[in-house]
Amino acid sequence: MAAREDVEFEAESGAILRGWLYLPDGPGPHPAITMAHGFAGVKEQRLPAFADVFVEAGFVVLLHDHRSFGDSDGIPRNDIDPWQQIKDWRRAISYLESRPEVDANRIGLWGTSYAGGHAIVLGATDRRLRCVVAQVPTISGYEQGLRRVAPDAVAGLNEFFAEDERAQFRGEAPRTQAIVSSDPSVPASYRAPDAVDFYLSTAPEGYENKITIRSNFAARMYEPGAWISRVSPTPLLLVVAKHDPITVTDLMLSAYERALEPKQLQLVDGGHFAPYLSEFATASGAARDWFTRHLR
Repeated sequence: MAAREDVEFEAESGAILRGWLYLPDGPGPHPAITMAHGFAGVKEQRLPAFADVFVEAGFVVLLHDHRSFGDSDGIPRNDIDPWQQIKDWRRAISYLESRPEVDANRIGLWGTSYAGGHAIVLGATDRRLRCVVAQVPTISGYEQGLRRVAPDAVAGLNEFFAEDERAQFRGEAPRTQAIVSSDPSVPASYRAPDAVDFYLSTAPEGYENKITIRSNFAARMYEPGAWISRVSPTPLLLVVAKHDPITVTDLMLSAYERALEPKQLQLVDGGHFAPYLSEFATASGAARDWFTRHLR
């Protein structure tokens, strides 16, 4: 039976990142997969189910919490800098390389949603990776913002961001807002019912439904799709939901067209959260087969 152990490793500025290491049966060294969650997600939110599929296929799996989330260090809490998360993820790759159970020449990466964007950037820039899976990835923060924010609300949103910046200049801590809320009077990153349900129904005890405002500002400037043609020659699997209003289906399909070989597209029915739920078997199976093809 596969084993799971708590692990930690040091990242930039001395921050300790924590997560779980899954070890398959049998003698190593084994091929390995490094995983992390998307925007404001923590490892407990449906990712162990993916890790179980991968470890049962014979892979070592490292699943870590991003800086300032879950069990990992980081101040202020609930703060997302995409480029810091990418730098931290490079340390996760290095940690995997250091484990005696791992074949350092056979490491793949799996990222989802916001971290699916990170997967594209890392696939394009870290040649230690032998293959990459990007599930419902962020492609363009700017384009997503155009789809999700009404034109008459843009000026107010920009002032909301500016006021937070001014407050930080005055020495105040970064301001926060909800991650999800169905109440239109509550500032929140997501309001769609499926987003509210996913974040709140899968959250572990102690999970805080809040995010720094500057995390949302950074997300609107994040353009991982610009890197997608550079992932080649590292093999890239894109898992795309057919009716995704969050990372937006047509943006993902357009990005896939810009990617170079070797690449593969896996379409799943439903919206952004379907790969975790109703389409889990299809999404996880496609990723498992991709890793098996390129790492075994």
